[in-house]
Amino acid sequence: MSTGKVAVLGAGSWGTAFSLVLADAGNEVTMWGRREEVCEAINEQHENPDYLPGVQLPPTVSATHDPEKAMAGADVVVLAVPSQSLRTNLTEWAPFIDDSAVMVSLMKGVELGTLNRMSEVIAQVTGAGPERIAVISGPNLAKEIARREPAASVVACADEDVARMLQDRCHTPAFRPYTSVDVLGCELGGAYKNVVGLCVGMAVGLGFGDNTTASLITRGLAETARLAMKLGANPLTLMGLAGLGDLVATCSSPLSRNRSFGEKLGQGMTTDEIVASTRQVAEGAKSCSSLRALAERSGVDAPIAIHVDDVVAGRMTAFEMMDAFGSRETKAETD
Repeated sequence: MSTGKVAVLGAGSWGTAFSLVLADAGNEVTMWGRREEVCEAINEQHENPDYLPGVQLPPTVSATHDPEKAMAGADVVVLAVPSQSLRTNLTEWAPFIDDSAVMVSLMKGVELGTLNRMSEVIAQVTGAGPERIAVISGPNLAKEIARREPAASVVACADEDVARMLQDRCHTPAFRPYTSVDVLGCELGGAYKNVVGLCVGMAVGLGFGDNTTASLITRGLAETARLAMKLGANPLTLMGLAGLGDLVATCSSPLSRNRSFGEKLGQGMTTDEIVASTRQVAEGAKSCSSLRALAERSGVDAPIAIHVDDVVAGRMTAFEMMDAFGSRETKAETD
């Protein structure tokens, strides 16, 4: 077991749960939180009452509202903020990141406007080379990870030695990381599954059953693979933990924010109403338009991203989306 100082920037559900994993693996963890009261609760009560109430955090996890203090001495910096706020946050934080520190993205989104993946945003803002940028992605619902239920994930970095180092830094009896060099495939799998999760949630909200959801999951995986392979990903990545594994967890679990968001859309709520009713961020509601644009720019057929974007934007209803899928022209499954 390799240990050291890790900074986790973001004190939401996944940032907090992954801090627990890192501490269980032997690291000293300092979290950065946007709100001082959350940081105080983590330091004084050893729990995050807003996002993971009742989950006791190890004594080697502390929190601060000061990003410079959080990153002091850290050789690994984990980024766990909403994907659309990464560029703004990282621009402020970059001066405090050690020149040799490895940056790890836990985020699953594509930036609006630029259509950049999170690793691309990190490279642009910090100037870091690919050997200092990694992503962790897989079927990792935060509440189950925090309960130390067995789970696996993928640590991807262009430099395999760095991926193995990070694998060692987050390997615990309950959390099993596998390495990969396919950063692009892991990121697209992670971002796209949120959009498919929204779609499946809408079907559930409309009252449809397992045949419908299984069909959507399968066609969602095919759509994800089409785009990822067009952009240069390894197709086996999409069949693995960061592709199929994450997709199944997101689409099957009521713990998934994106599926829950989709269910409410299926029940007739508007995007604005859902956003106003929850503190949690459903990344797919933002990334669906980015992924639609990325697919269109790449010349890839992406009916799920297109229709989910239309429902989220209020241009069509969830029922109209399902009707549109059924009326599409028939074709061979492997086309």
